[in-house]
Amino acid sequence: MFDVFGSVKGLLKIDQVCIDNNVFRMHYKATVIILIAFSLLVTSRQYIGDPIDCIVDEIPLGVMDTYCWIYSTFTVPDRLTGITGRDVVQPGVGSHVEGADEIKYHKYYQWVCFVLFFQAILFYVPRYLWKSWEGGRLKMLVMDLNSPIVNEECKTDRKRILVQYFTDNLNRHNFYAFRFFLCEALNFINVIGQIYFVDFFLDGEFSTYGSDVLKFTEMEPDERIDPMARVFPKVTKCTFHKYGPSGSVQKFDGLCVLPLNIVNEKIYVFLWFWFIILSILSGISLVYRIAVVMGPKLRHLLLRARSRLADVEDVEAVAKQCNIGDWFLLYQLGKNIDPLIYKEVIADLSQEMGGNSSHTKRMEP
Repeated sequence: MFDVFGSVKGLLKIDQVCIDNNVFRMHYKATVIILIAFSLLVTSRQYIGDPIDCIVDEIPLGVMDTYCWIYSTFTVPDRLTGITGRDVVQPGVGSHVEGADEIKYHKYYQWVCFVLFFQAILFYVPRYLWKSWEGGRLKMLVMDLNSPIVNEECKTDRKRILVQYFTDNLNRHNFYAFRFFLCEALNFINVIGQIYFVDFFLDGEFSTYGSDVLKFTEMEPDERIDPMARVFPKVTKCTFHKYGPSGSVQKFDGLCVLPLNIVNEKIYVFLWFWFIILSILSGISLVYRIAVVMGPKLRHLLLRARSRLADVEDVEAVAKQCNIGDWFLLYQLGKNIDPLIYKEVIADLSQEMGGNSSHTKRMEP
């Protein structure tokens, strides 16, 4: 099992330079790792273990297992209630009249591992786009200024390069910022789309799956239908047809056990809650981003909070000269540069932009 999850460890590396934010990382780091881990877990159980066992008279067990795995199994929704062992064999498994009783086929189980991996790729797409568009700009500007222990000459030289770049490219970073905002919007669209996609994949059962599981635990035993048994039945039926000795079609009714669904039901309960939490956080993040774009005063307050060691006058002098793109780049730099060095960068920028830098005042006799 440890070998199965070993390949996921490569995603668990800490970036030297942060080019996004915590909510963004929840999409491409946490969610991608979770989905790939689940995909590997299901794959190990599906293709290494025994995902289905069927019982039927006169048909070899290996043939029945393969047939029912390929052509799907089914349950009878009207037989979900009742006392197991008396009214029904298992929830959803009981006698039925062909053509009269509703039958629900379960075809998804052989696709779960592929769907989970496909979802992981979709969650990584906004990160891939942003990393390509960002092009290592922040890493180039930060250089070694994220370390508090830097040679004084080296620090002075790199601060000068950073300040020079920023002043030479002032008011030219809007496209850079709005591409990041677009990727944030893609994250929100993706997680909402994923909820609908999984709902379609599970025949409309996913949208209320988690809430149904919660309600199930609060109901009386004689009046509740287990949503996990409805969506991911552990025991199902399968019908096998073949020609008899005289050439007539014979029907064989089989009973199939799906141990893989013990894992699947837990995976999708977790994913339901995770996607709901992630969509709420992404929505809040999107509202925050709209407020930042629309509110210059909010940007000033955020920059002041990020530059908490810098002089207020220096921060205000810089903020007044910056548009949304410049503010975004400066705010991202504040995440990565050591606070003491960032304070000096703000002071130098204030001086270059024509402000009365407190750093300059202290140097005056």
